[in-house]
Parts: sequence; structure tokens; C-alpha cells
Amino acid sequence: MAKNNNNNQTFERQLFQMADKLRKNIDAAQYKHVVLGLIFLRYISDSFKELHDKLVAGKGEYEGANPEDKDEYQAENVFYVPPNARWDFLQSRAKNPSIGEDLDIAMELIEKDNPVLKGILSKEYARPNLDKQALGGLIDLIGNISLKDEGAKSKDLLGRVYEYFLGEFANAEGKKGGQFYTPKSIVRLMVEMIEPFKGRVYDPCCGSGGMFVMSDKFVQEHRGKIIAGHKIKRSDISIFGQESNQTTWRLCQMNLAIRGIDGSQVRWNTEGSFLNDLHKDLKADFILANPPFNDSDWSGQLLKDDSRWKYGTPPASNANFAWLEHMIFHLSPKGIMACVLANGSLSSQTNNEGEIRKSLVENDLVDCIVALPKQLFYNTGIPACLWFISRKKSGNGDRKREGEILFIDASEIGYMADRTHREFSDKDIQKIAGTYHEWRNKGGSYEDIKGFCKSATLEELAKHNFVLTPGRYVGIKEEGDDGIPFEKKMAGFTSKLKEQMSEEKKLDKEIEKQLGNIGFKLK
Repeated sequence: MAKNNNNNQTFERQLFQMADKLRKNIDAAQYKHVVLGLIFLRYISDSFKELHDKLVAGKGEYEGANPEDKDEYQAENVFYVPPNARWDFLQSRAKNPSIGEDLDIAMELIEKDNPVLKGILSKEYARPNLDKQALGGLIDLIGNISLKDEGAKSKDLLGRVYEYFLGEFANAEGKKGGQFYTPKSIVRLMVEMIEPFKGRVYDPCCGSGGMFVMSDKFVQEHRGKIIAGHKIKRSDISIFGQESNQTTWRLCQMNLAIRGIDGSQVRWNTEGSFLNDLHKDLKADFILANPPFNDSDWSGQLLKDDSRWKYGTPPASNANFAWLEHMIFHLSPKGIMACVLANGSLSSQTNNEGEIRKSLVENDLVDCIVALPKQLFYNTGIPACLWFISRKKSGNGDRKREGEILFIDASEIGYMADRTHREFSDKDIQKIAGTYHEWRNKGGSYEDIKGFCKSATLEELAKHNFVLTPGRYVGIKEEGDDGIPFEKKMAGFTSKLKEQMSEEKKLDKEIEKQLGNIGFKLK
């Protein structure tokens, strides 16, 4: 399949390539904090300057306002940036040997004036292994990003740059990159399928916040449209999350702030969502997550009698079903969730996993299973799938579909974005999400397609011992008839074979001759 027109990414790609040239001897894991911290600083400085200029002009509602009054900025959800932390000031000092110290001081000043950012910003610009000339070049590079459009469009551009850089750093870090970043193709597909248009959105292992950013983008793209009888507004969703890695949580908070998303309910602790759930009473309308695959170090032995294990106790050796049950516990009475898991979750019969899967099916929670193609992820070659769990199968605005599960085999869909990574095109996402919506919606025109999708009953699942691998149900795609009679095809094949066998004899004789010329004979 031809790759999508990626003109929108050309600018971000060129910018990343230039930034990468300035990396010198720093590894990607460290360098990402340097670059992303500067992009964030540029964003909050631009937002501050936009409002500061209006306050200085003093027209209309801003008449008589003090441009240095922090309350003026807080009232409009803009971060106050003190004079020695503003981008213009720092860029003017980019060539100075002290630029590292200047940046660390700037980050400290910003955190002091904006308590919500405390502990989030990187303050390691003065470290010795960071080449200060390269750092100055990086400041100039980010400072020269052309923002011709004011307001939302310029902020969106910096948001796109931040998002693109996150993906590129995840790619550069390989396996470790997958700990903080889920590829955009997967996130977008999940969001398009569950349509988080109103309510509470939750991710118990939120990484750098990609699920939240994409949910917000979905709302903005559909703003004013009617979904499920509701007119969409950006203020209609609120986000809740938890992350156990503090460094990743910082990336998330900056990612949300640069998009103007309230991250106050996205929290961090070292124990994580299993041992210390920071949203114990939350019932979310939409849950999106990409938890670690097959995690054996989740402290399951300490949680054997936990109230979240309503459908069976997950094994201490693998957290796959612990994640599913944790999320189901937090799902509202009309909620829907999408979760990425390793393919083993669809068929494993060991350590009670088969019984838990059977219980989820018999309790009519599993709505759809999507088999994903290989090479979508940066951190693993393990085949993966998407689980869609719904408490809306009795209707609630959709078609009543108790006792049914939709299987979609998308394992052959997508295109190779480079030698090692596959992505979904817009058409691919529309095909998969559209199939689900046609199956789910009232009056939909869904039909089974051999080799791609199948709506199966619980009786059919029982025959397969509740194994949920889509390939078992959708079957093999039928090959189209090219209209050439079998006899004619075989005549062509045998003729070609005869030619090849004749050519083989000629080559054998030539090889024997050449060996003889250098004194060797075949015995």
C-alpha cells in the first residue's frame, strides 16, 4: 500500500533531524529531556507573551491591567513566566558559556511561580557532558520555528513537534521507548473505535499521555457534531491517569500542558496502579491503556484476595488479566474500554487465565477483539491485539448485542513506514473502526467478511474453549477467481518448468566446464 501523504510531518521530521545532529555524544534517553524541555519552555513563553502583549496594550477588558500580575495569567490558564525565564531573554544568551546555568535557573523560577509545575521541568542543562555550543544551537533551532499564525494554530504546531519528537525518541531508544510511548497508529485506532466524546477518560499506566492527547484531539475534530444524541464540546471530557515512573510522568505533564489539557488528575507514585491505586473510587466512561506486556513483576502475590479480581484471581507470573480486571473495576455502568495486550491473552489456558477469559465472555463484557499486525511497536516484536470491553451491550444508544462478539483480523493491514516499523493509514483506521461501528450501531450495515471480520455467538466461542484468536473465527480470505481455466494454468506452469529445467542443464554443463579449466573434475 502506498504511504499516506505526510506533508504535515515533513516540517517535524526536518526539525528532528537537525536537532539530532546537535545531540553529539549524549544518548537518546537523556537528550529527549533536553529537547522536550526546551520545546515546552518555548510553548509556555509564547502563550505568556501573547497575553502579556494584550495586557501591555490595555485595550477593552485588559484596560488598566498590570502585565506582571500573576493573577492575570492564572485567570486565563496561562503559565506566568518571569523575566529571566522568557524565551527572548534566553535566546539572546544562547551563545554564552553560562547558557546551561541560565536554563536551569529559568526552570526553577517557572516552577516557583507556577506550583502546578513543581518537580516537572528538567533542570540538568548545566551538566558537564552537555555541549554548551550545541545547546545554544538547539535553542536557536527551536527559537526559529516559524509561528506565523497566532493563538491556537501556533500552539498546535508546537504540540505536533513535541508529539513527533516523543515518537522519534521512542524509536531511538527501542525497547525502553515503549515504556513511555504508544505508536500513534494504535492510539488513534483505539480512540476512533470507542469515541470518547463525553465523560471521564482513564489510563492506569498512562506513559507520556498519548491516549489523553488523542482523546482531546478526537473531541476537537468532532466539536459541534452530534454523537449518541450529544453535541460535542471540548469541556465535556476530563482525564484521570496514573504512572509509576516519575520521569515518564514529567513527560506526560508537559505533553498535556502544551495541549492545554488539565493534568491535575494524572498522578504519580512508585507503587503503581495495582499496589497503590490513586483513583480508588473512579468509575470512568472511557478507558484506554497500553500496559506492559506479560509483566511478571507486578506484585500479584501480595494481592491475591483483592476485590478487583471479580472474574478470577490473575496469576502472579503475568499481569495481563490483572490489568483487564483492574480496568473493568473502574468502568462505569455504561462505560467502554480499549486495551492493548499480547496475543497470548487470547488463548492462554495456564494459571487460571483461561477461566478468567471464559468468565469475561460469559458475563458478556467482551465486545470486540482486533488482531494487530507485527512491527507496529518500537519495544517488542511480540504479536499484539486490542481488547474492547463494554457495559453497553444491552443497548444504551447502540444496538443490543448480548451474546455476540466481533472479531477483526487486521494482521495483514497497514504499510511499512520504514524498514522496521509498520503504521496504519487513514483508510486502514477507517476500515477497522468503521466495521466496528457498523456492527455496533443501530441500523448498521455490517456483514461478515471472510478473512477479515466475523460476528460470533457465545455458543461458537464455547466450541473453541473460549479462545479469542480472531483467525479461528474469521477464516481465510477467499482468493478471487482470475477466470483462467485450471487446464490452461497447468499447461503454462509445466511449459515454464520445462524451460527452467533445460536452462538448469546448460548451467550445470557450464559449471563443469569452468571447473575443468582450473583443473577440477566432477567425480
